[in-house]
Amino acid sequence: MIKIEEAMGPNVLVLHKGDTITDAAKLLSENNISGAPVVEGNKIIGILSEGDIMNLLNTHSPNLNLVLPSPLDLIEMPIKMGREYEEAIKDIKKATYTVIDDIMITSVTTIGPNDNISDAATIMDKKDIKRIPVVDDEKNLIGIVSRGDIIRALINHKPID
Repeated sequence: MIKIEEAMGPNVLVLHKGDTITDAAKLLSENNISGAPVVEGNKIIGILSEGDIMNLLNTHSPNLNLVLPSPLDLIEMPIKMGREYEEAIKDIKKATYTVIDDIMITSVTTIGPNDNISDAATIMDKKDIKRIPVVDDEKNLIGIVSRGDIIRALINHKPID
């Protein structure tokens, strides 16, 4: 049995509910990770992933009707596309000032350090999540285990003879 504490990453990059989406995107990008827990002190209050940010940025997209436009459509299309483009830019600018507290997931699945990695793998599969924060008995964040951590633990595990 491989325990979570053997597989988890102990140095967890965290976010805070007052951080902006720009702050979060920068942290995720610079550290090549796809999500991070949101904490208050040592307690987890949420989790934020790239998917949550992408959902926020899912803004207007120009609706092009490319099937034989009428002459009037040809005249209106640049104006209409220009308006939609301006709206999309406004939405993206507004999104960058959004704080994490507004979009983070607050229902966070956690796991303990003495649990088995197979339990983590099962949870990740059933809930379609990529990482699980690891907490101690007082629910303090002590690590995080990702799909990659589980795979590395399995590869590096030396079976007992």
